[in-house]
Amino acid sequence: MKVGLIHDGRCMAHDTGYGHPERAERMKALIGHFDDIGLTEKLVRLEFEAAGVEVMGRIHSPQYVERVRQSIETGKSHIDTPDVPVCAASWEVACLGVGGMIRACDAVTSGEVNRAFCAMRPPGHHAEYDKAMGFCLFNNVAIGADYLLEKDGINRVAIVDFDVHHGNGTQHAFERRKDVLFISLHEHPRFQYPGMGFEHETGEGKGEGYTLNVPLMPESNDATVKRVFEEKVLPALETYEPDVVMVSAGFDAATADPLGHLEFTREGYEYMTRELVGIANRFAKGRIISTLEGGYDLHALADCAAGHVETLLT
Repeated sequence: MKVGLIHDGRCMAHDTGYGHPERAERMKALIGHFDDIGLTEKLVRLEFEAAGVEVMGRIHSPQYVERVRQSIETGKSHIDTPDVPVCAASWEVACLGVGGMIRACDAVTSGEVNRAFCAMRPPGHHAEYDKAMGFCLFNNVAIGADYLLEKDGINRVAIVDFDVHHGNGTQHAFERRKDVLFISLHEHPRFQYPGMGFEHETGEGKGEGYTLNVPLMPESNDATVKRVFEEKVLPALETYEPDVVMVSAGFDAATADPLGHLEFTREGYEYMTRELVGIANRFAKGRIISTLEGGYDLHALADCAAGHVETLLT
């Protein structure tokens, strides 16, 4: 099984400042661990370029994209909210992340690789149509899903988001569409940022029924994950029969993470990935595109991400 790796060391130049959880050390820990255990050499390194502004415009308003660019070029310290800090390199880094996602989509759909993992930063799933949120500038996974749907034979994309925080930007991008099934497992919004992702949020209009939110109470663990997968996630995926499976792979639901209150372990992430591999093999010709979202305890991030990618190789 060929799994592509999207990574560019320039993503570490996005400087979020002292004490910010979404920091360059996350990527150093993850890639360093992959190198140390011999995982990197098992992956197919995919070269890629930064995306142009028209690509971000698939999901974000042109005015927002231009505002982000101008804000960074004129030396603003953050976009929209202090939790989305930027520096002089942030525009290039954000464009690289989007470009990497597009390259992963092309590689998987062409058969160059069977699956791909995007190890880039900043994350993306909180980014809205015209607003930066939760460390995120551009919504990489949403842009990728929209791009995939232009390809021959791809009519349905499933996005499974298991970050501890609800993927509000992704949900809002597709909540009125039925060509994307969005499934989010996250800590219950009564206890966790961004306060969205209740069970009653199931889509609107033509998209009614194509959003599945699975909020989890604090201290939910691997046993909880298995139960909700069997009862909710897998039946929804089996009914939908996606042509491609995408993953917003956040590892901040791990026990040690400082921003979450869930208790997932490496085995829990491996279980979810294994089940998604099974769905992809049955309905999507094995095609999975995964992109890194959160994960802020360095050891847990590196270990759980390795378990995820090793399972993608099976």
